[in-house]
Amino acid sequence: MSSTNKLKIFNDPIYGFITIPNVFIYDLIQHPYFQRLRRIAQMGMSYLVYPGANHTRFHHALGCLHIMQKAVQVLKFKNVQISEEEENALYIAILLHDIGHGPFSHAMEHSIVEDVHHEQISLLFMEKLNSEFGGKLDLAIKIFKGEYHRKFMLQLVSSQLDMDRMDYLKRDSFYSGVEEGKINSDRLIQMMNVVDDVLVIEEKGIYSVEKFLMARRLMYWQVYLHKTSLVAEEILTRTLKRAKELYQKGVEIECSKPLYFFVENKISLSDFNDTVLNEFAKLDDTDIIGAIKNWQYHEDFTLSELSRIIINRDLLKVKMSDEKFSMEEILRLTEIFAVENKLSLQEAKYFVFKGKIKNQAYSKVAEPIRILKKDGSIEDVAILSDQLSLKALSKQVTKYFLCYPKQLVKS
Repeated sequence: MSSTNKLKIFNDPIYGFITIPNVFIYDLIQHPYFQRLRRIAQMGMSYLVYPGANHTRFHHALGCLHIMQKAVQVLKFKNVQISEEEENALYIAILLHDIGHGPFSHAMEHSIVEDVHHEQISLLFMEKLNSEFGGKLDLAIKIFKGEYHRKFMLQLVSSQLDMDRMDYLKRDSFYSGVEEGKINSDRLIQMMNVVDDVLVIEEKGIYSVEKFLMARRLMYWQVYLHKTSLVAEEILTRTLKRAKELYQKGVEIECSKPLYFFVENKISLSDFNDTVLNEFAKLDDTDIIGAIKNWQYHEDFTLSELSRIIINRDLLKVKMSDEKFSMEEILRLTEIFAVENKLSLQEAKYFVFKGKIKNQAYSKVAEPIRILKKDGSIEDVAILSDQLSLKALSKQVTKYFLCYPKQLVKS
């Protein structure tokens, strides 16, 4: 019998000491599926803008576990009935909520797999772990899928004011050095309560909610949707797509075995059997970085140039606008780049492309953040707030971008 001490603590720069609540949670953390998150960047390509943003999904998952423990303690203190089984299920669900993220996070969802969202892969991992651990994740999976009758439990895991958002705002703000993202998660958690199995925030916490939503909006514009991070992720996506395209044409592509599996095969959600899931579990950021370091020297100009652009941070020019860019302008730039580099128009499109980004800090359509007033009534924070800015945060803002090589700036 193992004498390993499984009730260990982690020293976290955000919260201090994080404790593991029980032996089973320790076993999940020790599982290779979860340990892979140590090698997955939390903020994708953002380190190209904010050099300190090198923290991992592993950091984030442990942080979420920690604040979930605090939330459960607060709710129990306020006489919200939570059984030991439910408590453990909440810890499992929040710990594993991001386990399905691929290398560099969202870039992978549109390149090495065919539009498979990371939450769908997270669920597949949870189901596989449930099989391995004899059904111990049954309730956690029900909560994660929104199938458990106690609605507030899903809200703690996934909502407009969940433990996931609370941790990533605070953590990403810390590591990026962007002060605008700081939130008072302790205050928000202390103000939580449950009425009729629905999560609410007590009225005296409304200003903390407003600050939280404002911080989220600013972090999206300043960090997550920063134009340099944006173009780097777009280029990475196109680099991987180009590698797959060349392979399909019979061109030799060198990379690690796990990455080669996804270059070689077209994988959609329906293809995710145990074999595919295990191959996905072997993938991390080092596979991608190692591949593009090699691809810099590939004979294909498109693949080598895209790889060089990322490795040397010699990124494309990004032009932002409130209006859509004309197809005529895009075609003109594409044709110039194609002629200058003796490329086909199809190849040149890897370097000249448009897109759009959206930012909405608070959605009136999604599950609302409910405020519990002193008289016992409950109101949507957007209605109750006296801040005009919060009403503005409910509106979706769309911006358009155009990316093209710097040498075309004067064209």
